[in-house]
Amino acid sequence: MLYQSTRGNSQPVSAAGAIKLGIAPDGGLFVPDRPVYVTAGELALMAGMSYQERAASILQLFLTDFTSGEIKDCVQGAYDREKFDVPEVAPLQKLDEHLYVLELWHGPTCAFKDMALQILPRLLPRAVKKTGEDREIAILVATSGDTGKAALEGFRDVPGTRIIVFFPARGVSEVQRLQMITQEGCNVHVVAVEGNFDQTQSGVKAIFTDPAVNTAIDRRGYRFSSANSINWGRLVPQIVYYFSAYADLLARGEIASGETVNFVVPTGNFGNILAAFYARRMGLPVKRLICAANRNNVLTDFIRTGTYDRTREFYRTISPSMDILISSNLERLLYEVTGGDAARVREWMGALQTTGRYRVDGETLEEIQTVFWSDFAGDPATMETIRNTYRQYGYLMDTHTAVGKYVYDRYVEATGDTGKTVIASTASPFKFNQSVATAILGEDAVRGKGEFELLEILSRATGLPIPKGLKDLDKKPVRHTLTVAPEEMKRVVQELLTRRK
Repeated sequence: MLYQSTRGNSQPVSAAGAIKLGIAPDGGLFVPDRPVYVTAGELALMAGMSYQERAASILQLFLTDFTSGEIKDCVQGAYDREKFDVPEVAPLQKLDEHLYVLELWHGPTCAFKDMALQILPRLLPRAVKKTGEDREIAILVATSGDTGKAALEGFRDVPGTRIIVFFPARGVSEVQRLQMITQEGCNVHVVAVEGNFDQTQSGVKAIFTDPAVNTAIDRRGYRFSSANSINWGRLVPQIVYYFSAYADLLARGEIASGETVNFVVPTGNFGNILAAFYARRMGLPVKRLICAANRNNVLTDFIRTGTYDRTREFYRTISPSMDILISSNLERLLYEVTGGDAARVREWMGALQTTGRYRVDGETLEEIQTVFWSDFAGDPATMETIRNTYRQYGYLMDTHTAVGKYVYDRYVEATGDTGKTVIASTASPFKFNQSVATAILGEDAVRGKGEFELLEILSRATGLPIPKGLKDLDKKPVRHTLTVAPEEMKRVVQELLTRRK
């Protein structure tokens, strides 16, 4: 299988080439050059498999220049009990006869990004070797909070790599910030950006596509790659857990073979829900994909109207990982639903860059609305959902998962669809403990308390253990962290790559 650019002006590459490059030379994103299918019989067999076996079977369909032994080795190293605190890796919790929660946060950084960023650092060195690359890989990451820590942890001290993570200086929680700036490793760098996530992400993309910067770092013996979900090697492992959730429902007898389910996905950069879209295209029996947004509801407006308009006020919310107005992975969806029409994708992406908006045609919008439904939750509704879900089910969810639950309730009200539905839970509730504790305990109980004091308070109140990855962060030594303006990001990358490790 080869991978082609969504913008059509780059030569197709192997899976290893796509993983190594991260982004296509023409600024597009790599997508498979042909569809991949899983039969009903193969899906039934997954019901009796472990998560690791399910992952290997899915990844082999896409990473065709990797041997089965290589994939198995990567999978086993990524999803073991040392890294994940439950044997199921991504356990499925039942709330009622219709609703389930897929917990994707049992990895070392307590967020769903671990599901991909524990395996990408194992795939990337092999990809580099397969393509005959002799330069060191410089991995650039823009994060709205969770990707940064997961990437830093995953690539820590991986031979042949350096990693630079950029995060919006005032756009992440205190726990997320401390997770990044206390990261150990001789090959890691963390940089705060005086701007929002969209400015941070645009800055990283500009570095990737700047010939002068690429020439300069080439002279220093590096080439760039990405650990964001623009990298196919980051996205493809996320397809696995949708198949795994369905296989778990089959194994428990909750659904019959071929019965459709809905997935609700809290969404910012559109990567997580795009993985569900690819799973559906592969044959997973999915009825609707419900895109749950926060107050930065650019995706909800797009799915409803066909107009993508990022020229709007940006809001900082209590679900900061979704505070995004430029959803990069939407480009892949547009390519797929237009039958690979790279010319139209180039036109839309060009309009987004120059005017901040674009509008798709009616046929494309109809195709999208056949699969996707969307709504959004403001902060008050998110808090109320955390409180009501805990009271009704005894289930504690974080601010992003609560956005998903709120939007699911609106979906049922609007459509009457009470079919089996799975909400993707993207982070541990302890990672956003101030909001969660306030929601279930009240403002008086948390007033004047720091985030790390609240970890203990929340644990005592709920009987849930504090995740290992969040303990004693405030006691760990802090690395030297730069703070730069968005226009300084290119200079900083070049300076960091001239330093010795």
